[in-house]
Amino acid sequence: MPFAYQSELSGIGERTLHDTVWYRRRFGAPVAERVILHFGAVDYESKVWVNGREVARHEGGHTPFSADITAVLRPGDNELVVRAHDPATDLTIPRGKQFWQEKAEGIFYTPTTGIWQTAWLEPLPHQHVASLRLWPRLEDGALEFEIATSQPGALVELYVRLDERQVGRWRGAAGRDRLVLTEASPWSPETPTLYDLTVQLIDDAGREIDQLTSYFGLRTVATVHGRFLLNGEPYIQRLVLDQGYFPGGWYTAGSDSDLRRDIELAKSLGFNGARKHQKVEDPRWLYWADRLGFLVWAEMPNFHSHTPKAEQRLLDEFTAAIERDRDHPCVVAWVPMNETFGFQRPVREDVLASLLVRLYRRAHELDGTRPVVSNDGWEHALTDLCTLHDYGPAAELRRRYRSLSAALEPAGRPHTPYLRGFAHRGEPVLVTEFGGVSLAAESGGYAEARDAPELVRLFREDVDALTAAGPVEGFCYTQLTDVEHERNGLLTFDRQLKVDPAILRPITQNPKQR
Repeated sequence: MPFAYQSELSGIGERTLHDTVWYRRRFGAPVAERVILHFGAVDYESKVWVNGREVARHEGGHTPFSADITAVLRPGDNELVVRAHDPATDLTIPRGKQFWQEKAEGIFYTPTTGIWQTAWLEPLPHQHVASLRLWPRLEDGALEFEIATSQPGALVELYVRLDERQVGRWRGAAGRDRLVLTEASPWSPETPTLYDLTVQLIDDAGREIDQLTSYFGLRTVATVHGRFLLNGEPYIQRLVLDQGYFPGGWYTAGSDSDLRRDIELAKSLGFNGARKHQKVEDPRWLYWADRLGFLVWAEMPNFHSHTPKAEQRLLDEFTAAIERDRDHPCVVAWVPMNETFGFQRPVREDVLASLLVRLYRRAHELDGTRPVVSNDGWEHALTDLCTLHDYGPAAELRRRYRSLSAALEPAGRPHTPYLRGFAHRGEPVLVTEFGGVSLAAESGGYAEARDAPELVRLFREDVDALTAAGPVEGFCYTQLTDVEHERNGLLTFDRQLKVDPAILRPITQNPKQR
């Protein structure tokens, strides 16, 4: 674990589809008053037994679950068994870019089955910190927080440090409260300032009985008069499409350094963020995005056959993904759907709109601090960002995005920017897929370049067109790396650069003209 059987790093590397896989291993349990078994992600339906007793069931291939296994543990040797069921023919499952047949093709890739994120044991005292929620308030220089403990109302202490200096301290009963910081430094891709946080659970004698450490960043995101604002100032998002597939590990990075390296490579090419496409990525990738200063659009993997069950599965797992990731400062947008995935054409617009509105409202109920993109690419309903996909040549991009009215004109597009009954309400316009250039010896691109210099030229022309005077407030280039048969990345799949970062970076960072 955690590599899926389809990957080479699993030691199996078999691409034949198997709907059900089993795992068994023996382990020695840590000595503790409570022991929690955690799974980062298991695709798709999971059942877990410890010493022959079922301890957990979970549905959802991208989100975590856990179980208190204290009561079923025994001294010495223990047995853990996991059954993962991921039926390839069930297209109501949110599977994103994972293909559902034996041979991957088109824009879809070899699927992932079973455990693909870390599984681990957490020893805890009987009284412990159960959860922590954070709401950093840059405008007030404050931190709102909610601490839950296994014994409600237990005494806790909270410490905040910035560069080893204590900038905040709070003591009281567990629950929700607010702490004013003595220093307020904003987080951004250019200055990714993070505060270190320690929560201590204190017994009646004043002794520490449990401790939790975390971090947070002070930053705000907003949309005002067609502009995207970061920390109250207009900010152009220069994103790259990142599909999250890795050499050897496939859906799982081979190491923590591989997660970090992808962000460092993207930043070296001038990008200040990524749209993580059709995947809820390992939280360690978000950790590095927080640390290194990298904006993230968190996109939910979609189903490929629309039914009421598919809708509920998408809503449930989208909810779990937001609950997992909403405290990361790097995340600046929620994207529940991409390009009307799963809906057959002609689309019943009322049915699609109903689902998009439910997803939009669910995101805002769970997190009111970030914009929500209802349907990335086209056919928006309620949305906070108008995002459009456009693989036209540079001359067409320049013509189409010279004005807001031209950008929203449905003529010449495969699908309309908005569904019937919905219209642009002043939200920022971003082109969130364009480019996709492959080299002549490759395949799978939306355009072709003879060699690296021509790839750079096409990239420059596209970026210049989108950053010329007009309504576009950001872009997302397709894509960071090649993936399987789709070879239109700026890097090869094994992360070799196709172009010189010193040449590409100033093009990516071309200042927008207003």
